[in-house]
Amino acid sequence: MGAMSMPPGELADATTALHDQWERLRRWVGEVVDDEVADEPSVLDGWTVAELVAHLGRAMEALAVCVPLPDGTVPLTLGEYVGTYAERKEGIAQVTRELAVEIAGDPLRAVDQRAQAAFERLDELGPTDRVVQARRGPVLLSTMTVSRVLELVVHADDLARSVPRGVDPVEPGALRLVADALLRVAVARGGWDLEVSDARRWVRLAAGRQPYDTDELAIALHARYTGDAVPDLGRMLPLL
Repeated sequence: MGAMSMPPGELADATTALHDQWERLRRWVGEVVDDEVADEPSVLDGWTVAELVAHLGRAMEALAVCVPLPDGTVPLTLGEYVGTYAERKEGIAQVTRELAVEIAGDPLRAVDQRAQAAFERLDELGPTDRVVQARRGPVLLSTMTVSRVLELVVHADDLARSVPRGVDPVEPGALRLVADALLRVAVARGGWDLEVSDARRWVRLAAGRQPYDTDELAIALHARYTGDAVPDLGRMLPLL
């Protein structure tokens, strides 16, 4: 699949969503995740709540280490970039567990430092969209930022289901941005004309957080034109 430009305004919209989602999720973690629940298993198989929190820092750090690349460098699309997640599943889990142990003395301080570094780097690299070197390849800065919003939204939902306390840590605007971005990935691969009906349900299906079911998909998405049907995406999902 060749490079695909992001929609106009994507970097600005993604930057806003990243700030909003981070602030909401960080406030929730500070209020809800205590010593009583930190070592409990999360809904993500094999991960504790504390490891999920540590992974938030790791996810933001991936933006902090991005560097600009020369003009003319061909970037990966969002679909290509998140498509590498599955093959790295075990490695990601191992690095996260090691980080959780490393920062156990003051996890929120460590996560905050990584988030601050990420936002500082985003300011340095923007506001013009450009190709940057991410951990797994060259991507547009907008693509990288959307992928960080994706990480925060999916893991905020994981945490909310793991520790159902307090307000919803998922920021509605960020959820919508992620749902639309994941739909563009699916549409680019299949060419359908679809729209999101239920953003959270769609994100859970696309992220493999909810078992695939055609009835669930029909609630999550709808065809733009009434004469069309929602295709069976069973062979495509999860996207990451």
